[in-house]
Amino acid sequence: MRFGYACQNLTLGATTSRTVRLANLSDAERVRSAIDANLRDLETILRWSAGRPLGLFRMSQQIIPFASHPAFPYDWEEEHGPALRRIGSLAAGLGTRLSVHPGQFIQPGSPNRDVARRSLAELRYLSRLLSLVQGSDLVLHLGGACGDRRAAVTRFTASLRGEREILRHLALENDERVWTVADVRQAASALGVPVIVDTLHHALNPGGLTLRSALDLALPTWDRPPKVHLSSQDPIKQHGAHAFNITPADFAALLSALDGRESDVMVEAKGKEQAVLALASATPAPEAIAW
Repeated sequence: MRFGYACQNLTLGATTSRTVRLANLSDAERVRSAIDANLRDLETILRWSAGRPLGLFRMSQQIIPFASHPAFPYDWEEEHGPALRRIGSLAAGLGTRLSVHPGQFIQPGSPNRDVARRSLAELRYLSRLLSLVQGSDLVLHLGGACGDRRAAVTRFTASLRGEREILRHLALENDERVWTVADVRQAASALGVPVIVDTLHHALNPGGLTLRSALDLALPTWDRPPKVHLSSQDPIKQHGAHAFNITPADFAALLSALDGRESDVMVEAKGKEQAVLALASATPAPEAIAW
């Protein structure tokens, strides 16, 4: 069992999320500068995390800002591919599992054809990025039901069939409002991709399943090491908002539900690496956990 965090390192003040304004996208030097800084910080984060209980890292979707936009000013893969391949070799050598998780506006199953088209372009960019860095998972939600759940799933799966590079990395995640783990399992089965259980989303939208039962559905879908998302509810924010740290009770509940089964754990917390390290320092380590 390995643990990870997303997008930035608070201790180092390092981030993979620098971007530019769309109005400045024609300024190739400004774009290149932001990307080079993101890649330098990614390498710094990977080297810092090595030797700590931080074997997973999620890159920001914006590590190559506006890469899928038709006005991007140059061939990003030709320009940055050598650096990305070098970082991928570094990550592989360190045993670090890299992933990306595009935001809620990426909806290839949208009934709006323009949204679906732009979403697919973004997913092609992200899957190519993962291939270049020897990454693992492109984590995605199903999106909105748009008043017809069956039609939404049909559009979603139809849009991705034949997208080999996307499907090689794709993993589908439950959400806190619309799609339960059981729902996601059906869509994932249609595409032949695995399911990620998000523990907080599941607590808010369980669909009648215990966490153990949800994991029973999700873990067998993986042909690579399984992964789950672990987060705790921020006590003063809206449902689904992540807390700074993981509560011991939430971690204990995940371990109990796993019942000794192997899974990597992406910690989704505002505290980033600090949340993982706090969890490690406060938790007596079962044998399966690579603290």
